[in-house]
Amino acid sequence: MKRILLLAGLFASFTSIASVNDKTIETALKKYNMTAESIKPSPIVGLNTVVTANGVVYVTDDGKYLLEGPIYDISTKTPTNITNKSLMKKIDDLKDEMIVFKAPKEKYVVTVFTDITCGYCKKLHSSVNEMNDKGITVRYLAFPRQGLQHESAKQMASIWCNALPQKALTDAFKGESVAMIDNCKIDFSRHMQVGKLFGLTGTPAILLDDGQLISGYLSADALANALDNK
Repeated sequence: MKRILLLAGLFASFTSIASVNDKTIETALKKYNMTAESIKPSPIVGLNTVVTANGVVYVTDDGKYLLEGPIYDISTKTPTNITNKSLMKKIDDLKDEMIVFKAPKEKYVVTVFTDITCGYCKKLHSSVNEMNDKGITVRYLAFPRQGLQHESAKQMASIWCNALPQKALTDAFKGESVAMIDNCKIDFSRHMQVGKLFGLTGTPAILLDDGQLISGYLSADALANALDNK
């Protein structure tokens, strides 16, 4: 019983310290019109991972110092961008707006930012069935490179709002005309904002589930190999 009470006391103490640190950090950020969406301890002692609307920053426990930029874990087989990993919740928040090609025997899930006017996006999509066969589920988000007001963005919105979005996207990549849908409410600015937080500058871009971003085209074999060797 004493041990249980001691552990409960320690947990309460740690929770109290974390709460104090969070308030200190929130107060420090407010001076610069920054709002923390979440605050969690980083892998570096004394440094906290703070997710904001504009990306990830790192703030010391006392709220005096702020660092911005990626932090890599180099203890793994390949360096892991833990900053991008902290942003993955923003991807999950968009899951209801994704066009998903699900693998029957799913081993991996990747998120692809795409544009129907992009040649290499078309080439990548031509391999989506092969990727599915290799156990890779492909989830699409939109990144209209020519802007949200361009005709291609309007066509992509109609694809996303189509009753059969997978077929509509595949048909568009085959060069077939897009059936336009009026009053489509999809907001691609959210897709683009999140993509930019990960450092996306063009399409296609493949985001792995650990936050690693692969810019450009990969064949199904190359992607499967990259996932198998993470």
